[in-house]
Amino acid sequence: MENRPSAVVRIAGIVALAVMPALLVAHHGTNISYDRSKQWTAKAVVTEFKYVNPHAQLYFDVTDDPAHKGHYSGELLPNPAQLLRNGWTRKKSTAALFSGVKITVTIAPSRAGGDTVLVLKIVDEKGEELLGGGPNAGGPEGPARGATP
Repeated sequence: MENRPSAVVRIAGIVALAVMPALLVAHHGTNISYDRSKQWTAKAVVTEFKYVNPHAQLYFDVTDDPAHKGHYSGELLPNPAQLLRNGWTRKKSTAALFSGVKITVTIAPSRAGGDTVLVLKIVDEKGEELLGGGPNAGGPEGPARGATP
């Protein structure tokens, strides 16, 4: 008697091979999607914060800067696992970034335009840096810590 895989095992293998390419390309290229050469900083008011995979989401309104006035949807480049390693827990983030809190945010706009941005740096009203501008904000090509775009 031959040791051949059952039909169920073969079908599962075929399905896995068919799905694998989709999984590999499912995550977008964050660094390619945003234009870091056009970063800007503005005072903003948080409307919502979501601690989700693959990237935490920050929704905010810019009201004081006429050039950038509007509602924005921003993704934080560090994923939740990276945020946790840096002490940025779900509890800490939701306590710091609740609806109505005022922040100063540095972002890189989407290359496609619109109101979706990459959040590079968040500073609270007390001047405390909640999310830094260095490797935690997106790797070596991010702005230097303390740099003002």
